Amino acid sequence: MDEQTRSLLDALAANARESAADLARQTDLDEAEVEARLDELEAAGVLRGYAALIDWDRTDQQRVAAIVEVNVQLDRETDYDDVARRIAESGYVDSLRLMSGDYDFAVHVSADSMGEVSRFVSEEVAPLPAVTKTVTHYVMETYKERGVPFTDGGDDDRLSVTP
Repeated sequence: MDEQTRSLLDALAANARESAADLARQTDLDEAEVEARLDELEAAGVLRGYAALIDWDRTDQQRVAAIVEVNVQLDRETDYDDVARRIAESGYVDSLRLMSGDYDFAVHVSADSMGEVSRFVSEEVAPLPAVTKTVTHYVMETYKERGVPFTDGGDDDRLSVTP
């Protein structure tokens, strides 16, 4: 990947709503070249989509987020990709990653209620034959998402402590 393509991807990661003209200025490419590279990156599967980053706490819609740890025991007929495909089919799954460490998969889930998350785990994940354990962690507060701070950076209202 050349430097201009990397710059193009970095600019899109920072703000996917940039126009082709703005991206051209940031990458020293002309507008037609930006559009051609974007088409190539989409066709190659490098660009998988463009998504809005939503702070659901600022809307009148209730939204619950959770991270579900999933442990699996594989057999001769089942591999990680098989388990991942089954879990990823659900509309509740925002992201799914194979992990190193104490558990096998990290499943980022969002739903309208804790009950929906719970039902997803108990009815769609836990019953899979390879799944041996799940642990659900509900997100209490989001401070930063994909590099974007979700705090206003307002005044620090803590009291100062001096010796």
